[in-house]
Amino acid sequence: MTIETITTKAFLFDMDGTLIDSTPAVLATWQVFAEKYDLDLTQVLKSSHGVRTADNLRRWCGIEDEDRLAEEAALFENMIVEEARRLQAVGEAGLVALPGVSPLLKQLPSHGWAVVTSATGLYTSAALPLAGVPVPENLITAEKVTNGKPHPEPYMLGASILSVEPKDCIVVEDAPSGIRAGVAAGSRVLAVCTSHTRQQLEGHGATWTVEDLRDLRVTPSEGGFVCHLGASRLS
Repeated sequence: MTIETITTKAFLFDMDGTLIDSTPAVLATWQVFAEKYDLDLTQVLKSSHGVRTADNLRRWCGIEDEDRLAEEAALFENMIVEEARRLQAVGEAGLVALPGVSPLLKQLPSHGWAVVTSATGLYTSAALPLAGVPVPENLITAEKVTNGKPHPEPYMLGASILSVEPKDCIVVEDAPSGIRAGVAAGSRVLAVCTSHTRQQLEGHGATWTVEDLRDLRVTPSEGGFVCHLGASRLS
């Protein structure tokens, strides 16, 4: 077993696929939109994860009118939440916290972490509680930035609201677009293989790759955190 000890001043977490698993509800929603807009769902799913809903709909559905784009993006994210609630009502997984997330977040003081998501604030404020994850005090959502991931702006803003430099943050991500955003912001990136394979995450610049957040142990220290990355799965 390999153990690596590192330090950081703060953490910037992606949400979907990193903190919570929304896959069944997202897939069901994309299936509806694929029929509505005659999309090749396989192609869409290859690159849509980790990208703002509006940016995905602009690219794949050809929507350019900003008012209509906002309406369709809101509809898309509302459908995810409603599908998740439906699944949970019948005892199936709708939105759930991913392995290791709940114990990790309990170790982190509110000033030491932020969520930086491509989702909107309305979706985020509904999705996190459904998954049993606290809504953080520090939150960057789609509408708070001009440029979404893989642009560095979301993670640069996330570091700013924590009053630290991006280089002093560890970005935690599950998608290539988010990894590239963190790297471009100047942060170290911990990639988790919770929505993509290890091979799919290679070549995007992550500093470390682990299976999930059970491989991260954190101890608060003066000015930040001491982190232990270690398990037989560590790369």
